[in-house]
Amino acid sequence: MKKLLISPSKMALGEQESQIYQNILKQASELSLNLMAVKVESHPEDFLGWCYELLSASKDRINYDLLETSQLPVLKKLHDQLISAISFLQVKTLRVAPWPVVSMFVEQHKELIALEEQLRLTNYISSIRQQSLKEMIPEDLLTFSGKHTSALDPSTYNFDVEWFASTKSAKGFHQMLADLPGAFDDALSHIPLEGDVEQNNYQQFVVGYLSAFNATDEKPTLAPATRLLAMRRPDVFTPISNSRLDALCGALGITKLNNRDFERYWQDIVQSIHAMSWFKMASGSNELETQLVGIKALLPCFFYYADKSTADSSNYIKLLSKPKRSTSTTGKTQRRGKESAEILVDRALAADDIPEHIRTKRDSIISEVQKGRGVNETISLMRTIFG
Repeated sequence: MKKLLISPSKMALGEQESQIYQNILKQASELSLNLMAVKVESHPEDFLGWCYELLSASKDRINYDLLETSQLPVLKKLHDQLISAISFLQVKTLRVAPWPVVSMFVEQHKELIALEEQLRLTNYISSIRQQSLKEMIPEDLLTFSGKHTSALDPSTYNFDVEWFASTKSAKGFHQMLADLPGAFDDALSHIPLEGDVEQNNYQQFVVGYLSAFNATDEKPTLAPATRLLAMRRPDVFTPISNSRLDALCGALGITKLNNRDFERYWQDIVQSIHAMSWFKMASGSNELETQLVGIKALLPCFFYYADKSTADSSNYIKLLSKPKRSTSTTGKTQRRGKESAEILVDRALAADDIPEHIRTKRDSIISEVQKGRGVNETISLMRTIFG
């Protein structure tokens, strides 16, 4: 372990990497006796590999029974620093990587990053993108804006809507979006659904987005705005989140943005990513690459740290293990609006494998779905009863 801890001092680290190493070493020193008891399996010669090895040693192989209670926060901070460092180092490779390397990385890590599930989300967004926010049913609005609730029936929404920068903590934003979706539509209307997006388009969006908050005490912040932009044009805008902003800004070599840096977001994030070789080279030589080209501004999200628990942490996966009837915090069945129920049922009944005699039960299915029953669960029950 001692050899592992000091090995980065012999690596040719840049200024950022050296500072990260010193910060990690500071936390590790407070756990030195515990870490020395851990068997080291390899001694990577690169800093990224070193971060992965130390994270594995301190997370998966350390003896937690020997840790003092006061050491647990220190260990947590060490893990957070290593995870942030891995995200920084992996995103940083985008500055020099060609398109084949980027697409290969995504392909090789598809299980860890739950790629299939994330692509199901982007495909679903593509199917509703031309609707205005005002026209969307509440479930679709949550999907577009990135906030999970138990109202999202996993048989219809078979993905975690919080991939690509969750906005669940932006309570003021979601209240405004629910109350005044038309104001956000006005802002997004300045971003064309196809073709080039110019700085002027973005600036007009910002004016509209900020104006939506004029009559309230809520403060407009940057992260939720980037989620809306990224879902409207995933080939242009990269979403940001507070938890990963350090890694992203560090990787791009820029000063960390604050939550009101709307101008710098365009210049330092959007323009920087668009200038990268892989972004300009992106082309589809197979089915996966073709899908990735259409969402190429989202690709940096795939380079953040992920491990074997990432896919299982999906809100979609968690919902699958819960009772089929979603309930509120009071324990009562959570009802759906009639419009939402009708749209969700009609989408399901449009499937080719639904027999006509089940389609004639539309009103009965809608009634059950309004009560909180899952769409697929209800249709399955009808098929069991009526054949």
